[in-house]
Amino acid sequence: MEKYVFGIDVGGTTVKCGLFQTDGALLEKWEIPTRTENSGEAILPDIAESVKAKIAEKQLDPAEIAGVGIDVPGPVNEEGVLSIAVNLNWKDKDIVKELSGLLDGMRVKAANDANAAALGEMWAGGGKGTRNLIMVTLGTGVGGGIIVDGKIVAGAHGAGGEIGHACVDPEEETACNCGNHGCLEQMASATGIARLAKKYLANNDTPSSLRSRGDSISAKAVFDALKEGDQAASEIVEEFSEYLGNALAIFSCVIDPEVIVIGGGVSKAGQILIDGVKKYYQRDAFVPCKETPIVLAGLGNDAGIYGAARMLLD
Repeated sequence: MEKYVFGIDVGGTTVKCGLFQTDGALLEKWEIPTRTENSGEAILPDIAESVKAKIAEKQLDPAEIAGVGIDVPGPVNEEGVLSIAVNLNWKDKDIVKELSGLLDGMRVKAANDANAAALGEMWAGGGKGTRNLIMVTLGTGVGGGIIVDGKIVAGAHGAGGEIGHACVDPEEETACNCGNHGCLEQMASATGIARLAKKYLANNDTPSSLRSRGDSISAKAVFDALKEGDQAASEIVEEFSEYLGNALAIFSCVIDPEVIVIGGGVSKAGQILIDGVKKYYQRDAFVPCKETPIVLAGLGNDAGIYGAARMLLD
């Protein structure tokens, strides 16, 4: 009888690790450094060593371990092969084969980190109790994850759920980090909101407390100003909300989710963000999808380890 499962969330600086019961209870979590030097050759061996050490420490029976789920910051196909992860210095890496070999044949599954976070939120966070959801993570960039019938939609190239690179403004002249123009990430990430703010203030003479910040405007500063009644901040957030609400409406008529979950650092703005996005989502969504709930994520930085573990439990 399988009782335990490991969830591993690989970031550019640290690797978050979790030991779970198969019912979803998190027994313990810890971190190890992500050693990216020499093409990241030490990352998987370090993870394997840490997992083995935890098994020995807890005196776990290998027959009771469902396996290890791992998520990484890059596209991963259904076979567990990563095409590229710039932050890890990895390219064309068969994560499942390599990590399973290091763990003496233990079962391993791998996924993109945003997809895993979406699965984690479905299992134990903002989407708990659902089987179909869209998650969008608003941080330095815009990540996304799509879950259909309880399973991650990875796609043919591991790029399923890359909501941040949907084109929402084809006339945008500035290039996104991906090389395209007008991506949602350019409008709805933390850096994107700051960019919208600077552009607005340069083109309007509306009085605003944001002007005193010069080039140091942040997404948090914009939402803080909004909460204080700043008119410029209100108009900036309206623009952001329209971009994101419209994009989610487009995705919803393809996926028809039970819930849309918003996480990441920008989501700390709270209900005021949800209310703004919901207004434009409901304006643009296909009629059967208009009342789909939009909620804040519930697991914070632990969503990745939850989702990575959940992959093993189908």
